[in-house]
Amino acid sequence: MMSGATNRAFACRIEDVGPSSPKIVKVGQLSIGIFEIEDGYAAMLNVCPHRAGQLCEGPVCGTAKSTDRMEFVYDRAGQIIRCAWHGWEFDIKSGTCLVDEKLRARAFPVHVEEDEIYIELAR
Repeated sequence: MMSGATNRAFACRIEDVGPSSPKIVKVGQLSIGIFEIEDGYAAMLNVCPHRAGQLCEGPVCGTAKSTDRMEFVYDRAGQIIRCAWHGWEFDIKSGTCLVDEKLRARAFPVHVEEDEIYIELAR
């Protein structure tokens, strides 16, 4: 239910979301992924800005970190969502694409009240 004064919409209960397993919810006409992350929860539109794939249904993962040596360093575990269609990676919290920072998935502010998760929708 939408609250007109705060523009928040109920998404799900905290027990519905686990690490590495986002909960996909419908809020009005929007499909939104709710994620448990290291410092709380995050929400992202379930649409990849690359080719409109179901972004939040891809794996929650980390990514390779750039170094000044020829090595593979896995970094940011649990902070990245990888689109299942083409493998594009996005920061779960901000929606920023790791390859091109101008490309963003839509992220929503999240509020937790007791054991319920609400997302903030723009007007």
